[in-house]
Amino acid sequence: MVQVGDVTVVLGIGAAVLLISVIAVRVSTRLGLPSLLLYLGIGVLLGEAVFGIKFDDADLTQSLGIAALVLILTEGGITTRWNAVKSSLWLGVALSTVAVVVSVAVTGTALHFLLGLDWRMALLWGAVLSSTDAAAVFSVLRSLGVGPRLTGALELESGLNDAPVYIAVVLLASSDQISWTAPLLVIYELGAGALIGVALGYLGGAGLRRAALPSTGLYPLATVAVCVMAYTAGDLAHASGFLATYVAALVLGNARLPHRADTLSFAEGLGWLAQIGLFVLLGLYASPSRLLDVLFPALIAGVVLTFVARPLSVILSSLPFKVPWREQAFLSWSGLRGAVPIVFALIPLIQGVEGARELVDVVFVLVIVLTVVQGTTLPFLARRLGLVKTGEAQEVQVDSSPLDELGAELLQVHIQRGSKLHGVYMTELRLPVGATVSLVVRSGKSFTPQPTTRLQTDDQLLIVTTEEARDAAERRVRAVDRAGRYARWKGETGD
Repeated sequence: MVQVGDVTVVLGIGAAVLLISVIAVRVSTRLGLPSLLLYLGIGVLLGEAVFGIKFDDADLTQSLGIAALVLILTEGGITTRWNAVKSSLWLGVALSTVAVVVSVAVTGTALHFLLGLDWRMALLWGAVLSSTDAAAVFSVLRSLGVGPRLTGALELESGLNDAPVYIAVVLLASSDQISWTAPLLVIYELGAGALIGVALGYLGGAGLRRAALPSTGLYPLATVAVCVMAYTAGDLAHASGFLATYVAALVLGNARLPHRADTLSFAEGLGWLAQIGLFVLLGLYASPSRLLDVLFPALIAGVVLTFVARPLSVILSSLPFKVPWREQAFLSWSGLRGAVPIVFALIPLIQGVEGARELVDVVFVLVIVLTVVQGTTLPFLARRLGLVKTGEAQEVQVDSSPLDELGAELLQVHIQRGSKLHGVYMTELRLPVGATVSLVVRSGKSFTPQPTTRLQTDDQLLIVTTEEARDAAERRVRAVDRAGRYARWKGETGD
């Protein structure tokens, strides 16, 4: 029987871990390390190797992991702007389907010959390792300043590829013979999952717009509940619950929701909580004493995945879209791994597949190594390839009822060194009707700009824009950033 004192201790430990993890975000930003590494480290410290908390329940870890992934996909979908990713839709779909097939085949074939794994186990390794992590991608890419085409494609890939990878892992981990109907099953699960997500997202958005809830705090709760319901509906229909969740969240996040800013803030906080809890849990589950034993096969798998399978899968899946080689190189290096492969690796372990314990340990080592290598070098690579866009507008989330009533949003623009926005007068910016620069921050001081105000490097602009004018405002800012005050004459549209 659980005692009150036990609950008090658990709550105290949980609160302390959460506070330390929140502080770790600040530390990781200063060190240039993805915060998930620090969360994993906290879990390892709490585990059997240091503080002695023994936790080895694979079933519970997988169940909690899937629940956390649902919340992470919900946050990712809700906070993804459709206008920012629609131009990358088919590239993102190709990366989440064609690239997955290529990655599984190439990785599995290589590991079969290099490590002597039987074909089914080798392909299982390839399937587990082929999924990019939504939490890692969302947290790293959105702060890089890379153009919307690449960011949108990678966000869609990480949000969509969990579904086909999960299906592949379940099929390969099963003791049943894989029949010729397997591809049809995959098509059904993905198609049905997408349809369920669209239907529940549309119905949920329409219902929330018509509801007269007594508190603004209920709208974010209802929005998240619809997304979680999409997972349940998809799973009960033997379709992809992960895909249904992400699609429902994407539809809801781009609907005219009441108190949208509150919903986005709530979803973001819930996503952080899920990430922290998941990575700490996985760190707690890991056994450091076993990790050194799998270091060699992990490094072999990492080299194959990073330098052969991922680049080849990106090249083949992006062929129809004529993606420049610089963007292909960035896409290849942006296949960030995180909690998803670890959670999926638990599936064969729970089903008693021989060699599954080694796979879990290998994946854990790979997540640490690849996160350090790729996560820390991605900003440098983006700059070297010339893919960082200095004039990108970033959305600012504030709790403001007047903005909701007007259907308006806030954008923040930082004029970086080398930007053609430097020296442009406010009258020459010529934002579309419905958008205006309401505030300029310069040298630590803020002021309301006048028509004669001349923009300078390191200025920060706060732009108020209606939803209808937002895309045009962003394009105009990008155009002037690239070509200066005569952007239109030079044919620069900001696309």
